[in-house]
Parts: sequence; structure tokens; C-alpha cells
Amino acid sequence: MHSAIRLISAAAVLAALPFATRAQTPPMSGDAIRPFTIHVPDGVLADLKARLARPRFPDPLQGDGWTYGADIGYLKQLVAYWRDRFDWRAQERALNRFEQFTTNIDGLNIHFIHRRSKQPRAFPLLITHGWPGSFVEFTKIIDPLTDPVAHGGRAEDAFDVVIPSIPGFAFSDKPREPGYDPARIAQVEAKLMARLGYQRYGAQGGDWGSIISTQVALADAPHVAGLHINMCTGAAPAGADPNAGLTDAEKDRLKVRQAFQAEETGYQQIQGTKPQTIGVALNDSPVGLAAWIVEKFRTWCDCDGNPEKIFTKDELLTNITLYWVTQTAASSARIYYESRHAAAAPAGPAGPSGRRVETPTACADFPKEIIWSPRRWLEPRYNITRWTVMPRGGHFAAFEQPQLLVDDVRAFFRDLRER
Repeated sequence: MHSAIRLISAAAVLAALPFATRAQTPPMSGDAIRPFTIHVPDGVLADLKARLARPRFPDPLQGDGWTYGADIGYLKQLVAYWRDRFDWRAQERALNRFEQFTTNIDGLNIHFIHRRSKQPRAFPLLITHGWPGSFVEFTKIIDPLTDPVAHGGRAEDAFDVVIPSIPGFAFSDKPREPGYDPARIAQVEAKLMARLGYQRYGAQGGDWGSIISTQVALADAPHVAGLHINMCTGAAPAGADPNAGLTDAEKDRLKVRQAFQAEETGYQQIQGTKPQTIGVALNDSPVGLAAWIVEKFRTWCDCDGNPEKIFTKDELLTNITLYWVTQTAASSARIYYESRHAAAAPAGPAGPSGRRVETPTACADFPKEIIWSPRRWLEPRYNITRWTVMPRGGHFAAFEQPQLLVDDVRAFFRDLRER
């Protein structure tokens, strides 16, 4: 059990539903699914406030802004708001509006949101977050996906949504053994969907969620009806000119990506090699944690350099506070190490991943996505049946442009529900 929460009991966890792909009531045994509510102890919040009362900020260079990292002037404002005005209890109540559960899979308690639509033929959709995000990213799309009629959609486009917290993130347990790379996490998620009784479902994700969802489509191919990703990336074709057949716009975008890799991926090197070292610092300093995370949100979003053009302070701080109260700065960073040091799959026609995803795949191509590959590079790896060029949006699609993402998810799965 996580120290920053308490579990609550209920007479019945899940009710049997009429559609064959809907979740059925699981046995309350070793596979038990237990209702969950978030309640951070008062002492944890008091300690956070005390730490925020005595920050030590470094002296910035004159006029440097965000060039050297987190802007100190902005960070001071954010920390002051966090200390004096941010209301975690209000955010806690808002998050607890979504039905949450835990279940033990392979020795780890896995936290997840499971919102079931009132529509009898709703289609199951597994949605996976990344770093430095969390299930908080998806709070804007849960209602439109599960209750489309109330949000400008059609009843037949309804989904049941399952949103797990990746092991090592939020209220899921922290792995105590190495090896929780995306492929292993995908196995956990496939087992979760089976435990919920879903025989056929869709998978969606961005950032690590894109990579993990790809692995779910490979590992659980007989049950995954479609894969929808909003970080579309893959290696250039081997043995050929990588620019062959690309448009000038695609070549220009690749140059932007190369510049990003050169200037903006220091965090990957640190978390991919020594995550525990940076984890100690982030676990001890809430100001350091805020700087580490907010700088990524600002750089990776389509916000013209101003994160609050897209996100409110409350939204940013809810996600940051979640990392703080669960003490997951180190455990979440390890996914970079585990991915980098995972055993390599044999190379094949689909590239270094070895296997092609034959599941119908959609790419929601947001213009300010930081990690991107042209469709021509992805077609050997994925069975791409839909590619949507979005008018705006960046890396945090569900958080930045929820309506665009919801519309694309609805359209993609519309023809896959009844197969």
C-alpha cells in the first residue's frame, strides 16, 4: 500500500455489463481489484509547505530567461504560488471524481482509473502516460470519451477508459528489481486489461505511452483492435538514403528534431545512465523538482515559450505535487535507464524493434511534437491506416489540445469497434 494514500472498501467493485467486450466482475481473491481514493496525509503537505518556505535559488545570468534551463524569475513566481495559494485538497477532490482502483500484477500494486461509460456498447480504451506526465494529463479527455453525447459527440463513439499509472509513477508501486522496460510494462498492462475482462480493446498513448502502447499491440495482438499514438517516431530505413522521398517540409522538420536532440536531451542522458543520482536531488527538493518538470512542460508544449498560455499554474502544480507526495522522482526516471539497457530485440524488416505492428495504427501528428519521424519511416514498422496532421499542439496532446485528440480517437476507432 502506498504511504500517501488510503484504500477504501466497497460492497461491489465492478458490475457485469451487457456487451461482450465490457468488463465483467472479477473474483475478489489474489486478483482482487480494490477501490482507491487519494488522500495525502496532512504531515506530508505540511512538510512540503515548510520546504517551500526556505528555497535557495541560484543567481541567474543577466537576461538569460530559459536559455540555461528553468527561468529563475518564473520559478520564483511558481514556487510562491505553490506555497501560498495552491490548494492540493481541491485538486485531490477533483481527481477523486474519477473512479480509481488498484490491483496486484506480478507483485506490484498497479493504480489505475477505470471510468465505464453509461453507453451499453462502449469500446474499451487503454491510455498510457509518459514522463514527466501522469494520469493527470488525461483528466480533460475522460468525460468526452466516456460520455460523448454530453460533449458534442455520438453515443456510438463512447469508450470505457482504463488509465494505469506506470510502475514507478504516482500511486503504482515502485519496482524493487531492475528490468521494468516498456516491453515488461506492456505485459503488465495487457494483464490488467485481461483481469478487467476486456477481450478486445484499443490502445492509446504519447511519450512513453506511445512506446508502451506499441509494445502492448505487439504483445497482446489478438486482443488489440487498434493503436492510436501521438508521438510517432521510428528509425530511418536501413541501407537507404533516409531523405529519399521526403518533402522539403519533412526535411525541415527533421532538422528541427536534430536540433532538439542536440540541445534539449540532457535529461535523457542523466536519467538513462544515473537516474538515482538526480532522483536523490529531486526527491529532497520540491523547488528542484518543479524546475526539472516545468522546464520540460514549457519546452515541449505548443505555447510560444509561455507555459501558462496552455496550462494553468494549478494544472502544472497538480502534476508536480503528485510526483512529490508519492516520492516517485527517482523511480519514474528509471524508465529511461531500463529502456536504454533492455536486451535488444533481433533486427528485422521493421527495424531494430524486430517485429512490425500489424494492428491498425493511427498517428495524430501535432506540429510541435518534439520527437517525430516522417510517415515514410514509420510505414515499415506500423500498419498505418490513419495519419492526421493537427493544426496546433505539442507533446502533451491530451493536456494541450484535448478536443483535437478526442475527435481523432473517435474517428479512428469508429470502424474498428465491431470487427
